[in-house]
Amino acid sequence: MAVATDLYERLAAHGITRRDFLKFCGTLAAVMGLSQTAVPQIAAAVGDAAGSGLYPALWINGAACTGCTESIAQATQPNVADIVLDILSLPQIETVQMASGEYAEAAGDEYALANKGKYILICEGAVTQMLDGNVLRIAEKPFLDILLERGKNAAAIVAVGSCAVDGGWVRAYPNPAEATGVKAYLEGKGVTTPVVNLPGCPVNPLEIIAVVVQALMTGDVNAVVKGLDRQNRPKYLYGSTIHDNCERRGHFENGEFVYQFGGQEEADNYCLYAMGCKGPQTYRHCSKLRWNNNISWCVASGGPCIGCGNFNWVDNNTPFRQRMRRIGAGTLGGPGGIGLAKAGAIAGGVVVVGIGAHALASKATHRIGKNSTLKNEEMKSYDARKLKKKGGSADAE
Repeated sequence: MAVATDLYERLAAHGITRRDFLKFCGTLAAVMGLSQTAVPQIAAAVGDAAGSGLYPALWINGAACTGCTESIAQATQPNVADIVLDILSLPQIETVQMASGEYAEAAGDEYALANKGKYILICEGAVTQMLDGNVLRIAEKPFLDILLERGKNAAAIVAVGSCAVDGGWVRAYPNPAEATGVKAYLEGKGVTTPVVNLPGCPVNPLEIIAVVVQALMTGDVNAVVKGLDRQNRPKYLYGSTIHDNCERRGHFENGEFVYQFGGQEEADNYCLYAMGCKGPQTYRHCSKLRWNNNISWCVASGGPCIGCGNFNWVDNNTPFRQRMRRIGAGTLGGPGGIGLAKAGAIAGGVVVVGIGAHALASKATHRIGKNSTLKNEEMKSYDARKLKKKGGSADAE
């Protein structure tokens, strides 16, 4: 398939070669669970979109730290200003655009009306409902109104980052702003536009690009929607846990853990599970995607995964440096909440599946329990009880 010549010319102007671009398309293919034979198709879809302005997008910001915008703006593989912005033909991105105020917002509203059903709405940040949305106003207009007006006219809505997905940090207990996620809020307002959730703090640039490229390849946003899981996340991005693909997984299997920072175990890059790593119950591809030109990610940098890809992760996963023992009740109920009982079932099930499966295998090989032949972490009584309820058995401390 031919790729638009003008795209290559624009990339070359920024020092990006054809080989760099095709390598990038290969990375996207891997992210999307496709073989490398799909690279020409991806390249053609991107090239055509860059020339035609297919699927323009409006980027709006709710209550957030703008970390997702920072993640996108500082990406370097290749220059996102030439890849993402050309693909999306962004007529508005509030945080980095030069224009501001009521005239800039009015232009965004006019664009949405003129292109009804022909654009993607990218939303970063939580929806704050306190004082009927007046806790957050943009150009003297409540953010709730902006979201409703532009959301109902969009072909699809992409909620980027945990704040947009379920409220994130903004929604953490005691949640004085009455924050919630985009999907939960819109469902209560009768908006039927499909919502694609990309949880994470922050979102990875490749996660956004993969969703857009999938739509470009098929020419239909609905193709993206059909591939979502029960939590409206793309299955190919959130179908496996951090632990599944962690570079320290071998140390977990061998019972080699870091118990305190600064020791030899940390220097040897042992598993961080004993330091509170939430990798076994967090569904995301951080180890594959990485940040800063694919250089590193949290665990590779020496920090345990804090589970920012999970729903209600701020309340559920704290303390971050301790193993999860219970689910916080703070903000699980209410709009967008999953409920305490359901949260307990989900968390318990994930922990049992993630840790229990390893426990059974490790028990059989004498890696844990009374018959352990290796220096390792004994199975905690909490995990042992959960495992026993599932029909397994294990010795515990």
